[in-house]
Formats: sequence, C-alpha cells, structure tokens
Amino acid sequence: MKLIRLLHFIFNRSEFLYLSFFSYLFRHFLQWRGVKFRGKVRFWGKTKVQMAKGSEIIIGENGRFRSKHTSNLIGINRPCILSTHVGNNCKIIIGDNCGFSGTVIGAFSQIIIGNNVKCGANTLITDSDWHPEDPRSSPPRPINIGNNVWLGVNSTVLKGVTIGENSVIGANSLVVKDIPANVIAAGNPCKVIKSINNNA
Repeated sequence: MKLIRLLHFIFNRSEFLYLSFFSYLFRHFLQWRGVKFRGKVRFWGKTKVQMAKGSEIIIGENGRFRSKHTSNLIGINRPCILSTHVGNNCKIIIGDNCGFSGTVIGAFSQIIIGNNVKCGANTLITDSDWHPEDPRSSPPRPINIGNNVWLGVNSTVLKGVTIGENSVIGANSLVVKDIPANVIAAGNPCKVIKSINNNA
C-alpha cells in the first residue's frame, strides 16, 4: 500500500512539473508570436494560435487551456484554437481565471471574454460568417461574454452576441441573440429557460 501511494505521489509530482515546464516554455513561444499575457497561464497540450498583422490577443491571469484529449474527461475532440483574421482593432481579450477545453475562438472584429468564464469541451466562439467574399454573408459583429459565464459542452456563440454575467448556457446550444445576466439558457436557437436566484 505504501509503495502504491509513493508511486502515485511520484506520478502526480512529475506530471505537475512537466505541465509547469511546458506551460512556461509555450507561453514564451506565444509571446514571441505576439500574444500578450497578464499573468501565469497553463497549457495542457498545444493551443494553436494564428494572428493577423496588427491584431491583438490578450490573455488574463490564471488562464487554463486544455488541448490534450485526456485533459478533460468529458471528451475533447480538438485542440484550443485562437485566431484573428484582420488587422486594425481586431482583437481577442480574455479575462482572469478563465478555462477552455478544445475551445475555438475566431475573431474578425472583436471578442471580449470577462473574468471567471468556463468554456466547456468543444465550444466555439466566432464573430464572423468566415466567408466575407460570399454575398450572403454579413459583416462581422463583436461578441461580449460577461464575468462568470459558463458555456456548456459543444455550445456555439455567433457574431453580435452579448451574454450577461453569471449566466449559464446549456450543452449543445446555438447562441445567436443576446442573453441577459443571471439566467439559464439553452437550445437551438438558445432561449432563456429560467432566472438564477443568487440569494437562494
């Protein structure tokens, strides 16, 4: 029993040291690529980053990016991807204490994510139709996700949406319109189901 505990301790310790070392190196690599950090960030696996010239990506303190398949046991089917596609005021700004699991964030305009936001496995946040040459597309519109929002697994947030603070978006939801603060919302399209009573 003591041997098993010792092996368990050694494994956990070595995994922690590897994660810390990898995160340190990868953060400096992303800084070299132009990403700005406001504090320590942890990476489980390689987050893919693409930045257009003149654009900006800012990541807050204590961010967590899970891209390894086994780093979130609910199931991650892709790495985290952050991308900006045009210069001049195109930006992704992520607040403090945010977590992402296989999350894709693609900005052609502006995506602002507040503090303490949870993005469940395989979520997608994008402010564009991704085909600006197509006459059926409309221009990109900014996205604003408030503090303490929780996006459930496989949720998608599309352009022009604001999600108010403390709200929860249910799994597999498609958010195409604004969601107020302090509610639970879900569905395709996403609609408010009930209010959250913070005094309960």
